[in-house]
Amino acid sequence: MFGRIYKESLKSHRDEILITTKAGHDMWPGPYGEWGSRKNLFASLDQSLKRMGLDYVDIFYSHRPDPNTPLEETMQALVDIVRSGKALYVGISKYPQDMAEQAYAYLREQKVPCLVYQGRYSMLDRAVEEDVLEGAAAAGAGFVAFSPLAQGLLTDKYLNGIPEGSRMTVNHFLKKDVLTDDLVAQLKAWNEEAAEQGLSLAQYALKWILRRPEVTSVIVGASSVEQLKNNLEAIK
Repeated sequence: MFGRIYKESLKSHRDEILITTKAGHDMWPGPYGEWGSRKNLFASLDQSLKRMGLDYVDIFYSHRPDPNTPLEETMQALVDIVRSGKALYVGISKYPQDMAEQAYAYLREQKVPCLVYQGRYSMLDRAVEEDVLEGAAAAGAGFVAFSPLAQGLLTDKYLNGIPEGSRMTVNHFLKKDVLTDDLVAQLKAWNEEAAEQGLSLAQYALKWILRRPEVTSVIVGASSVEQLKNNLEAIK
């Protein structure tokens, strides 16, 4: 889908936009279809480039650490991908801090420093505050937050129950049992604080993340143009 939109509308703007992709989770059934081997990273990126109609991406991430592949193999694959011209920069995602430090060091030694760490971060999940944010900053890497709205929990969608057709009714990643009375009470309190500042709860949650100097950007998954416009107001 992105490849089609890129070809029809964005191709002439290639040098004005930053495109990223990742590899490490399920890509295809059968052997070498996931994790962090050299074979998987190269094959995944080649397939993605072909589908998108691109010669290169701006940032290519190792999506998760691979317990069965030496870290050096994964990092060297990222280095060689940059040197091959298939990516301009590399990043890592969801690496525990000890492995992240090893990755930063390896990439730095190879003169292909890690540009950015991508991790889950929201008002409901602050684990990266323990060491990941500080570690990325110390390594000279940025931080990009995914799931900043906790899959929609940090919007006004669930303040009064579970609406039909919402992610909680159709997506196995967001379970209904997480919406406890205590959580709803907390969401309503945050919603009131947001309203006092003239913000929606979603804008409030995004602004809260962006307050951190270590945070470079957030990834939002909007299901409509209006949602996207609402989210973008947070940067003002």
